[in-house]
Amino acid sequence: MGTLAQAVDRCKILSAAAHSKSEVHCKPQAETGARSLICRHQVESLHDALGRRSGFFGGSLQPIGRRNGLQLQLQRSLKTVRAALAEATEAAAPTLAETPVVKKTGSVALVALGCPKNTVDAEVMLGDLQRQGYQITDDPDTADVVIVNTCAFIEDAKRESIDAITEAGELKGKSAKGVLVTGCLAQRYSKELASELPFVDAVVGFESYSQLGAQVERILATGTASTSTSSLEQNVLVGTPHVPFRVESERRRITAQHTAYLRVAEGCDHTCTFCSIPGFRGKFRSKRFEAVVAEANLLAASGAREICLIAEDTNQWGSDFGESDPRRLQDLLHAIAENPRVKWIRLLYCYPSYFTEELITAIASIDKVCKYIDIPLQHISAAVLQRMQRPSKTHAEGLLRKLKERIPGLVLRTTFISGFPGETEGDHEELMGAVKEFGFERGGVFAYSREDGTPAADLEKQVGRRTKDRRQCELQDMMRDRQMDWAGQQIGRTLDVMIDVMDGHVAVGRSQYDAPEIDNRVRIEGCLIPFTPGSVLQCRVVGAEDWDLIAEPIEVS
Repeated sequence: MGTLAQAVDRCKILSAAAHSKSEVHCKPQAETGARSLICRHQVESLHDALGRRSGFFGGSLQPIGRRNGLQLQLQRSLKTVRAALAEATEAAAPTLAETPVVKKTGSVALVALGCPKNTVDAEVMLGDLQRQGYQITDDPDTADVVIVNTCAFIEDAKRESIDAITEAGELKGKSAKGVLVTGCLAQRYSKELASELPFVDAVVGFESYSQLGAQVERILATGTASTSTSSLEQNVLVGTPHVPFRVESERRRITAQHTAYLRVAEGCDHTCTFCSIPGFRGKFRSKRFEAVVAEANLLAASGAREICLIAEDTNQWGSDFGESDPRRLQDLLHAIAENPRVKWIRLLYCYPSYFTEELITAIASIDKVCKYIDIPLQHISAAVLQRMQRPSKTHAEGLLRKLKERIPGLVLRTTFISGFPGETEGDHEELMGAVKEFGFERGGVFAYSREDGTPAADLEKQVGRRTKDRRQCELQDMMRDRQMDWAGQQIGRTLDVMIDVMDGHVAVGRSQYDAPEIDNRVRIEGCLIPFTPGSVLQCRVVGAEDWDLIAEPIEVS
């Protein structure tokens, strides 16, 4: 495992040797936008992350082979960074951010990486900067200041973040005056980033996001900041991860206007042995009921017809209120559903331990709550779950049976980790059997990777790379087959489809069983009139292509 300094040095070599190829080949995967839902579930050290190329960038995850040493190569050009930002901002012209009172000279581009929680952070930052008078641009090549909002939860995300920071650094002295780094990589590795990437003007942690405007103003006033190590270390603005909640409704949205993420809580109290999140996201803390409902109403007023509730453990919301406030997630669902503008409410990042009878009843009975739940299980073997310090196999299997029985037509999304330390062939076969028994309709599988500072990194019986990759692909192929079987079973059914985009007489959207930028699509052919994104169209499914559906319109609402 190399040092960060060595990794960054190699990152500057644009003409290094080509990437080594993966030794494992899985079936082609649908464009699932996997990064949005896996950042919190499988993590590894920054040093190891810098030794491997990102396998996903807003698209499908491909198997990634270990490289011979650290070879950070910048084969992705600056236009890729622009494309990522443009894709995120293209459909988001109307925003929640207020019109600034006084316009300032200077433009800012923000490259948003990582999971939906990072997306909310990015939207809040952009809203702050817009209200302070700065012009927001989707083109880093023309921006005065480039902000890279990083992800650090898995190896590939860290690698992608380092690449994007380095590419932004190439703009300094050309078009840009400064580069700021925010996000989880900044929070966790602030001093390393400051010392090894001297072109970065400031590394800004969660607690200091309110200071971004001052940092932009400083850069614009002084030009390129000093590149001395001592000066940079003074610009490491990283404090406690236990940041108090602030208003998150006044943000500049970078998702499609008809769908929005609503963060209901922050942090995590669990001790999963593979995960480092509590160390830099802090302890679990719920946003107050009134604040969540008010934000949901503002999002709906801005055009959001689909509200996706997110947190590290979304269904734990309210557990920290104590006796002073007995309201829990089911009460929140009822309150949000009262807004007539809201069509769908979606639950992402649910933990197995917090499904009360009341919550299950609410999911089943509230029409606007999607009959879709994301529950990252990580494994099913009792022995592996015990080493992971996750809920037991008995609990997990009992929960899955109860949810399927109580919520008709429920679609489950989950995440599994293959090759966790000590996993045997028997454990792997047991997991394969569970996939066959419970028939998860949506999901992802990722090979375990060691995260520095976590108990799992020091466990004995680490599984070899080839074995992990083989098991990952076997499990992934089985889950894809299940997705295709489910798609075929929908032929002849009538489904409500939310329109995401029109292309001539063809509309592309999603059913309630598919999260935005995560899951599958429905292609609606024969649309005689254009439909506005966010419209919900009643359709008849007439075919399937792999895991995607083909449908014909019946009625729009």
